[in-house]
Amino acid sequence: MELKLKLEQLHQRVNGLKDQINTEEATKNAFVLPFIQLLGYDIFNPIEVIPEFICDIGTKKGEKVDYVIRNNDEPILIIECKHWKENADAHNSQLHRYYHVSKSRFGVLTNGLKYNFYTDLEKPNIMDEKPFLTIDIEDLKDSSIKILESFAKNQYNLENILDSAEALKYIKAIRKEFEKEIENPSDEMVKLLVNRFFDKSLTANRMTVFKEYTKKALTVSINESISDRLKSALHINEKIEKQDNSSPISIDENKDIEKVITTDEEMEAFQIVKAILREKISSERIAHRDTQSYFGVLLDNNNRKPICRFHFNTSNKYLELFHNGKDAGEKVLLTDLDEIYNHRSELHLTVDNY
Repeated sequence: MELKLKLEQLHQRVNGLKDQINTEEATKNAFVLPFIQLLGYDIFNPIEVIPEFICDIGTKKGEKVDYVIRNNDEPILIIECKHWKENADAHNSQLHRYYHVSKSRFGVLTNGLKYNFYTDLEKPNIMDEKPFLTIDIEDLKDSSIKILESFAKNQYNLENILDSAEALKYIKAIRKEFEKEIENPSDEMVKLLVNRFFDKSLTANRMTVFKEYTKKALTVSINESISDRLKSALHINEKIEKQDNSSPISIDENKDIEKVITTDEEMEAFQIVKAILREKISSERIAHRDTQSYFGVLLDNNNRKPICRFHFNTSNKYLELFHNGKDAGEKVLLTDLDEIYNHRSELHLTVDNY
């Protein structure tokens, strides 16, 4: 990934310079402008990258945002910068004011190390309180870089970014609520689960007891799921090592050793893809086939209609996408299964192409 390589190089530059950067202006010149440049924008063109852009707010005149980025003569991004030692999350009220009077759909608050991207998913032209995307150059994540690519000058796509922003927002919200339920199950969660097998009324005392049972059950279930995945991964790695260290054997002798193992993780990824595709087609048309090399998702159980593949049999996990049935697949690295949701539009496009 070319953009990831550039970001890693920027990270090295920042690490080497930051102890010598003592002002906000120096942070902008040394860290932020190179970040804008690696997205393909001409930082020496004041029509494309406008410094000190005036954002008059009501009776306040002469208010300035640090940078406005233009693409095809349209403002697409406003950027407010702070010194690298300041918290990038602590000044969004200032960016909020600038966003309200700008024509851009996106705002960035940065200290040169962390870049928080905001938009207006909640109310039109009013910046959301929380960022939908954070790029931390000291902790780069492939899923975040994939979205950042949509901001590049030659790849900018407003609809794709907004779709990704909405997906990220709700995935984060659901995960947060789920984590809260694990830590302290709500009455609603306890009733939802317990009423499926317990036909007596849930008194206050019983609710207290079942809350504790629910908390323990959720914790044990997650821990056992993690343990099973680790065991599966270790088993696969041990099998590969044994095959690598053994002498060559014939295909017939190897037939009983090489067996397809479908893991819980592969099935979980399949269910995520299935949920995404249900927006387009019925679930009966979504099939899967597991092989020794990959786990494939097919349309109409047809090998000539691959939708995607999971490559989970190594230390790194990859999702292979197919823009249509004829092209070779494109692999993207997954650090978390939830990142599959970031490729919703590509999966829909693949189905549409068939």
